Amino acid sequence: MQAHPPRIRLGALTIMAARPRELARFYARLLNWPYIREEGPRPGEPPEAGYALVCPPEGVAEPALNFDYEANYRRPQWPAIEGEQSSTTHLDLGVDDLDAAVSWATECGATLAPVQPRPADHRVMLDPDGHPFCLCLG
Repeated sequence: MQAHPPRIRLGALTIMAARPRELARFYARLLNWPYIREEGPRPGEPPEAGYALVCPPEGVAEPALNFDYEANYRRPQWPAIEGEQSSTTHLDLGVDDLDAAVSWATECGATLAPVQPRPADHRVMLDPDGHPFCLCLG
C-alpha cells in the first residue's frame, strides 16, 4: 500500500443529455462561461447528438462541464417519483441575489421546479433537459 495517495483532482463533470450541445450553450450563457468546443453526432446518431465542453473563465478554479449524448436519456423527475427516472446528481450554484438569479436562469431557458424544499435560501431550477440545479444564496 502506498504511504501517500497520488494527487487526484476533479477536472470536469460530465452531464448526459438528449441534446448535449444545446444544453452546453444553456450552461455557458447561465454561468457566463466560454463555450470551448463541440463535436457533432457520430455516424448513425441523430442530429441533436454530439459532445460539448464549457469551461470556467481563465483564473477561475472550478471544474469544467462536459455534455455528452445519451441515446436512452430520460428526463429525470424531481422530486423523485417511484418507478420513474430520478436525478442522481445536481449542481449547486452560489448566488448573491436569489431573485435576480432565478430571473436570469429563467431568461436563459430554465424553469422553476414545482417543489421548493428550502425557499429561504435556495431555488431548485430545471435546465432545458430536466436536470435539477440549485441556486444557493450565500
